[in-house]
Amino acid sequence: VRAQGDIYQVVADVSQFEPPDIVVTTSNCYVAIQAEKVAEDGTVCDTFTHKCQLPEDTDPLSVSCTLTEAGMLVITARRR
Repeated sequence: VRAQGDIYQVVADVSQFEPPDIVVTTSNCYVAIQAEKVAEDGTVCDTFTHKCQLPEDTDPLSVSCTLTEAGMLVITARRR
């Protein structure tokens, strides 16, 4: 978690996954990133899981995420 002014950011490299394969959830000041690549035959061939705790002064309603063209997932949250 990086702090920049009144914003916290979490950055994860998920470039090996397609956007529909990536799920981001938040709960109790935690952000969880899960991604799964499924082969044509239905088997899971790659997974990514990361969970991190946001600082206590994070506004939980401000959490948002974007996926860059380079495959970097940027999760942003504002401080209260």
